[in-house]
Amino acid sequence: MSRSRLLLILLLLLAAWGGLSWWRSRPLQHPSGELVTAAPRQRPLDGPLSLPAHDAYTLTPRARFDLSARVLSRADYRFDVGADLAPIDLALGWRQMSDSAVLDHVRISQAHRFYYWSVHRFPIARRAIETESANMHLIPADDQVLRELRHVRVGDVITLDGYLVDARRADGFVWRTSLTRDDTGAGACELVYVEQLGIAPR
Repeated sequence: MSRSRLLLILLLLLAAWGGLSWWRSRPLQHPSGELVTAAPRQRPLDGPLSLPAHDAYTLTPRARFDLSARVLSRADYRFDVGADLAPIDLALGWRQMSDSAVLDHVRISQAHRFYYWSVHRFPIARRAIETESANMHLIPADDQVLRELRHVRVGDVITLDGYLVDARRADGFVWRTSLTRDDTGAGACELVYVEQLGIAPR
């Protein structure tokens, strides 16, 4: 077989693999209407609580936390300073920010651990966009949760249960969670220790 023919076959195989990967991870589409009508639920801890050390990190629980939400965007991290703790960030929306009629008019992206949105014209009040969506840094409690997180697609409706935590490393690195859904900007993201994760049937 000639070198050029072999190269063509390899290129076709790579294209087919890329197409299959895109098909499996493509964003899910939904008709108009709120998919999630309740906001995330945050509850005080019942008392002193310790979580297992996570690699080089000490985790301090700040609140019990659970939610249902629509996945607006996803970012995977492998090389930044927190990648060994929280390898996946999800931008999540609930109430109006889970409605396709709204999201069709909101451009959403993630980069450098931040979640960004922009609009040409506001489909809902600005404050609703800010308070009914959030970027969350997710710490899988075990390998099973990590496997489930890796299967999450944009458009999925997920449930999760765990804790809002602060993380500290021996070298002085500290990562603190937000404790409200009403904040914006730096420090507004939740750092979530995920004990259970569910994905609604697609």
